[in-house]
Amino acid sequence: MDHLVFEVGTALVLVALAALIANRLNFSIIPFLILVGMIVGPHAPQFGVINLKFIHSAELIHFLGRIGILFLLFYLGLEFSTSKLIRSGKSILVGGSIYIGINLTIGLLYPILLGFPIKETLIIAGIITVSSSAIVAKVLVDLRRTGNAETELILGIIMFEDIFLAVYLSAVSGFVLGKAQSLIGTLLSIALSLGYMLLFFIIARKAAPILNKLLKIKSDEVFIIVIFATLFFIAGFSETIHVAEAIGALLLGLVFSETDQAERMEHLVIPFRNFFGAIFFFSFGLSIDPTKLGGALWMTLGAVLVTIIGNFVAGLVAGKFAGLSYKSSTNIGLTIVSRGEFSIIMANLGIAGGLMPILQPFSALYVLILAILGPILTKESKRIFQILNSLFKWQKDTSTIGRQTKSRR
Repeated sequence: MDHLVFEVGTALVLVALAALIANRLNFSIIPFLILVGMIVGPHAPQFGVINLKFIHSAELIHFLGRIGILFLLFYLGLEFSTSKLIRSGKSILVGGSIYIGINLTIGLLYPILLGFPIKETLIIAGIITVSSSAIVAKVLVDLRRTGNAETELILGIIMFEDIFLAVYLSAVSGFVLGKAQSLIGTLLSIALSLGYMLLFFIIARKAAPILNKLLKIKSDEVFIIVIFATLFFIAGFSETIHVAEAIGALLLGLVFSETDQAERMEHLVIPFRNFFGAIFFFSFGLSIDPTKLGGALWMTLGAVLVTIIGNFVAGLVAGKFAGLSYKSSTNIGLTIVSRGEFSIIMANLGIAGGLMPILQPFSALYVLILAILGPILTKESKRIFQILNSLFKWQKDTSTIGRQTKSRR
């Protein structure tokens, strides 16, 4: 137990150092946390009593990281209202279909062109298609973009991805592992996920008065215990019916956003979101062994390139269909380019099925690069839009228009 506490304490010191460096450089904390986590781990040296391998504490750190995902998505849900998402239902359905359609097509074509067999192709397509909800949520909050016009559509795409994830993972795991699920079973799984999400939207719209009475708790201590107990129960229950625990947290946040206590919850959740969210990204880096990344470099760089292009095009098309500006549509494609936890799950599925060993270093390097590039591209989205706008002339320069108006006067 003493080793466990000391290892976790050492991990938190590394997280703090990464946070301080990122803050000093005025940069996103995510890449630094991932890189620090990647440097240490089972391959790291040991300096006396300071053990950077984190062998005893790896599972606990991973669990604390999972808590971080829950807080990130729960907070993101609190920032929105279900009424806005319902009004955007058509745009989300079409936008999510466009996003998945373009990225899945790229994900299938890329390994086929490289000559991979069908099973490896399906695994690589899964690795490439779905973005990281945790990284997207963290970036939106850090850059204070939760109020942007395009963020509703981004949130909708995240939920749409979860439905796709459930279907794709079910179908591919049956094919790769030889435990095929029947068509009726797959359809029932999809219906259950959709019905579960719909239930939360109904509760948010109809049960707000009841929730207001139940949540009218004067003591902050009791209030936070009730909220956190509900959060963990709903997240855990969601996973039992094959809806991602993070999506369960997001749905609960959307429900609570309709209550009178939403602002109070946000205020109380923020420190936990920041602390456990940082541990998640450190834990994510801890799962990547840099000594095993060789041999997949060129394949990975090609996948990164087609992913960025595919995401940009998908975001542009989905955003314009939803009636958003070119600037907002550009933000969509650049914000959801990060890849993360699902890509690692898909790679592990391929390894469990005895597929080509290159899948593991490919997925690790691919996720690492996009987890670092994603926040950078999002932060620089305004500059990227200005460069593209100067080439394609999507929107007129408002400053130029203002000067022309003044000269006419």
